[in-house]
Amino acid sequence: MDWFALSNEEWTAVHLTLRIASVAMLASLIPGIFVGILLARGKFWGKSILNGLVHLPLILPPVVTGFILLILFGRRGPIGAFLAEYLGIVLSFRWTGAALACGVMGFPLMVRSIRLSVEAVDRRLEDAAATLGASPAWVFLTVTLPLILPGIIAGMILSFAKAMGEFGATITFVSNIPGETQTLSAAIYTFTQVPGGDAAAFRLTMISVVISMAALMASEFMAYLVGRRVEFE
Repeated sequence: MDWFALSNEEWTAVHLTLRIASVAMLASLIPGIFVGILLARGKFWGKSILNGLVHLPLILPPVVTGFILLILFGRRGPIGAFLAEYLGIVLSFRWTGAALACGVMGFPLMVRSIRLSVEAVDRRLEDAAATLGASPAWVFLTVTLPLILPGIIAGMILSFAKAMGEFGATITFVSNIPGETQTLSAAIYTFTQVPGGDAAAFRLTMISVVISMAALMASEFMAYLVGRRVEFE
């Protein structure tokens, strides 16, 4: 029975991970849509540089990304010092910093999914709506957005899943503090390093698998519903 009973520490890691992953995903949504559309439709100098910067976290080792975040957003970093002094916001060694790290790591996946969806949109549909007198904002809300919604949902789920499993950048930037920054991945690693921790590591691993599968199935179902609605319309 003890093999399947979660301790308070384990429940805390589960709740904290869900909160961090959700905040990271939602905070990345609006910038992800903007950057995805910009990379898909924009024509400007430096587009390749922007694309490279967006996808850099996928190429760099997560520990390097975490160290860069620590340099920039730490208490003595240029951005972190400004936030702490003028806004009272401290990110290093806080759960909000873990959300930032997870958001940065999952952002390229969200942007790529949205960008591919935007590039697949038939521009003639948007042009037809514009010729009927619709403003650019109304064309986006009534034509473009419904068509790219499956890609947005897929990007959100990918970002959420990446945040759920993020380890290297998070532990480098905000450490592994139980109850504050210890996510599922960090907790599993911690339990594998202590005698008798295999059972706890196994329980958290199973929970991670269940949550990830549930998120994936929810994504597929929502994309199916959106696809049917667009098809009927």
